[in-house]
Amino acid sequence: MKNKFFISLTMLFFVSTLNAASLRLPAIIGSNMVLQQKSEVAIWGWGAPEGKVMVKTGWSTGVEQTIADTNGNWKVHIETPVAGGEYEIVIISDTTIVLENILIGEVWVCGGQSNMEMPVKGFLSEPVKGSNNTIIHSDNENIRFFKVKKEMSITPLKNVEGEWVVASPREVAEFSATGYFFGKYLQKVIQVPIGLIQTCWGGTKAEAWIDRLTLDSAFPEFDLNLNKENINKNSPSVLYNAMINPIINYGIKGIIWYQGEANRNNPEQYKCLLPSLIKSWRSLWNQGLFPFYFVQIAPYKYDSTVNSALIREAQLKTMLNTANTGMVVTMDIGNYGTIHPPEKEEVGERLAYWALAKTYKIEGIGYCGPVYTSMEVQDDKAILSFDFADLGLTTFYQTLEGFEIAGNDKIFHQANATIHRKNVIVWSEEVAKPVAVRYGWSNFVTGTLFNNLGLPASSFRTDKW
Repeated sequence: MKNKFFISLTMLFFVSTLNAASLRLPAIIGSNMVLQQKSEVAIWGWGAPEGKVMVKTGWSTGVEQTIADTNGNWKVHIETPVAGGEYEIVIISDTTIVLENILIGEVWVCGGQSNMEMPVKGFLSEPVKGSNNTIIHSDNENIRFFKVKKEMSITPLKNVEGEWVVASPREVAEFSATGYFFGKYLQKVIQVPIGLIQTCWGGTKAEAWIDRLTLDSAFPEFDLNLNKENINKNSPSVLYNAMINPIINYGIKGIIWYQGEANRNNPEQYKCLLPSLIKSWRSLWNQGLFPFYFVQIAPYKYDSTVNSALIREAQLKTMLNTANTGMVVTMDIGNYGTIHPPEKEEVGERLAYWALAKTYKIEGIGYCGPVYTSMEVQDDKAILSFDFADLGLTTFYQTLEGFEIAGNDKIFHQANATIHRKNVIVWSEEVAKPVAVRYGWSNFVTGTLFNNLGLPASSFRTDKW
């Protein structure tokens, strides 16, 4: 049911007759958008210098007013109600803008590189599992998308290209598969409108998405002396400037992130880069420690230059050491032949488990796979313990594989492994006195260790060699 309203003649006034129709909004503020429920959100834009701006919303009887600064910048903050809609927002200055079909709900940013960018329809010769059926049944007025156009800049920009659209087969086919499946699952469970903002670019490194001040203070190894002629999509800060900074004011619930492959050759650096990205975005958004849920890169036939298990370890450590984060493990759905696993629905739903359990406080559901905590050696066997395995561990009736064991010589041997309730027992006839165990410690491996709720364990190691 629409909650439309009429604008009184007394609200119509002129601020400047010399600068007619100068009132403008950023692309992220538009018809069909979803605003974050039960919060104070910003509406901002540009207009006549020192001009008066009034904002009237369809859910409130009040009117917010402000005066633009000498450069024409203005911003108001408005309180949003519980989820609902449709609403209108009317903005009046030297001209009038009417925004229609606004919903109030939950807003999430979907960021990263190609595995987040991969649309529901798939890439050329790289499918998304179940895509056609998903697209056919995708009409939903309560799911809205905004796709940030790819752009890079050496200085922070104020606006992006894009528009809010309603979920339909045409729009869903082109939108992030991981983001869509995440939003679809959330909307079905919590029954409120969902707004998804896609801002991603394939093959990009984390440093391109981090602001210059953060890089300058913590990462002196990056060259920040850039000009328009020498940048590419992986130059430090250029994607933050063009694709994050312009939406920083927009009220959100949290972030989902799928990235890491492009940084795999520098895993030690990535241990600092990913936490720094999270910290800086939280600071710049100024919404506190909002949830940041991310996807661990999947096993793949990378070249042997650097073991990608080291990036997976960096991501695991980020989850364990950074407040209000969560990590989706994809050890069971990696594909030897493609860096883009087709099981994007599983990925999106596993992200949703984190949000439903930790952000929306739904009790009794699993959200994290087994996490290694400690090792005890008894005779020639290593006994491993795990968190997030209250109901025990399982292989779902596969053979438990992917374990290696070493003694003091630091030479790892393929190991036998068996599950005993909440523990994994590991041994090898080649190692009389175990010192270290590794699981899934290679570029490509098929994960076989799960908890009883079906969530896989990350690759891990007990050593620091």
